[in-house]
Amino acid sequence: MSLVAKRLFSGVRLFSNYAILFAVVSSILFRTIIGSNNLTWQVVLSVFALMVGIPHGAVDHLITIPRGSRGRFMTFIAGYVAIAVIVVLAILKWNVIGFEVVVWMSAVHFGFGDAAFIAENDHLCGSKSSPFMLKAIYALPAGTLPVVIPLVQQKSSSALNRVNPKLVNWAGHYAQDLKGAVAGLAIFAIVVLTINRKFKNVTDLLLLAALAFFTPPLVAFSFYFGCWHATRHTARLTSLLPKSQAALAAGDIRRSLLSAVNPGLPALGGTVLVAIFLALFDHHGLTSSLFWSLLVVVWALTVPHMIATSTLDSKALFTKE
Repeated sequence: MSLVAKRLFSGVRLFSNYAILFAVVSSILFRTIIGSNNLTWQVVLSVFALMVGIPHGAVDHLITIPRGSRGRFMTFIAGYVAIAVIVVLAILKWNVIGFEVVVWMSAVHFGFGDAAFIAENDHLCGSKSSPFMLKAIYALPAGTLPVVIPLVQQKSSSALNRVNPKLVNWAGHYAQDLKGAVAGLAIFAIVVLTINRKFKNVTDLLLLAALAFFTPPLVAFSFYFGCWHATRHTARLTSLLPKSQAALAAGDIRRSLLSAVNPGLPALGGTVLVAIFLALFDHHGLTSSLFWSLLVVVWALTVPHMIATSTLDSKALFTKE
């Protein structure tokens, strides 16, 4: 089974790399042919990528709550939903502050979640576990490149203005300083990882840098969330869910992945319905309002998701071979 799991992790990592490459190339083509101010193609690409990613967090209860414990299951679900609802209301009430908190929280969660995926992949390949410091050096730019950089680019203003005008100056006078700090952090990480012969990790950071600098902010975040973070997290779930484990034992990679995705599909439908409901009460136009509402729900779900997966991430990040 370990050989099949190794193939699954390698395939998912390759898919995420190609997905980011697709986002960069398609963005350049659409920007050249249609124009960078056209929001339609950006929203279409972004909604698709977001929907790919939403199911990955909807199985948190399956990896957090002991099977057969109905009382703890109901308590977990109630708490999970309550946290998400509170965050949705907070972001809708305090747009900028809520946005800033979610940006930094997401950057940390995504970066260290990606480092945990790589640690588990290394374990499957029989490679020696990297020191936590080296994992952190990778994780910080891996999270901040696709989350922070697109939002401090000059071209992000028009997109943010269409989605929610209050977010345009979210970084204030520190926008260029943040851009320089994250870029410097990425360069430092690439140098250190190259010296330590972590060439796949270097490739990851180069792709994420291309995504951050050459795609619109909406596309950058959506593709990172849906086609990078979510797919890699789903690969990790296959080692925890019984049906996925059975499929791995049978050598069926496709069924193993689907067994980790299918339980989260109802959440996708629910998220879309909630986003439509919120958009109906907004006055910025249905397309922009729907996408803003979808982003708000995704950001809100990230908070309880991060809490639920913290133990899983810590185990991968701090395990010593």
